[in-house]
Amino acid sequence: MNKVIEQGTSRTEGDTHTLHFTLHLPHPVEQVWPVVAGHGDGLRDWLAAADTFEPHLGGAVALRWLNTGPDGEAVPGRITAWDVERVAEYTLEGFHGRIRFHVEPYGEHGTTLRFTNEIRGDDELRRDCLAAWHLHLEYLAEALDGNPVDWRSWTPDRFQELRETYADRD
Repeated sequence: MNKVIEQGTSRTEGDTHTLHFTLHLPHPVEQVWPVVAGHGDGLRDWLAAADTFEPHLGGAVALRWLNTGPDGEAVPGRITAWDVERVAEYTLEGFHGRIRFHVEPYGEHGTTLRFTNEIRGDDELRRDCLAAWHLHLEYLAEALDGNPVDWRSWTPDRFQELRETYADRD
């Protein structure tokens, strides 16, 4: 993994945690949007398989996490914000919560990606999610460069390393 993703931040109110990452990617919005907005295999290359994906406000979505075993774990939800080539937001059942991608042009040919995840749970879940999203955003940067993650060879090693980093920051 040779992509550097700056550490995410979080804000907590009660048991609700809002996680934030901002990435400046050397790829145009037209390349980044399909990869974060669920078109084709875009999400599968770095996040999860989109078993169901209706790209409009209120549309159904089901993401199957591929690092949880050969068949993955499908998590259903709804598209809760949609602005083509700008905002894709999915609210999933369970601890995954609200996942929002906001893209905008950066410089002449780049993209700024503002990522937000709103979850409910304890501080351990907050740290786990910061580490997991950090790792997935590393995968995103690699996928945009033509190197999608090989889920068959996935191990928790990098996640554990990131988890320790986020635990040390508190």
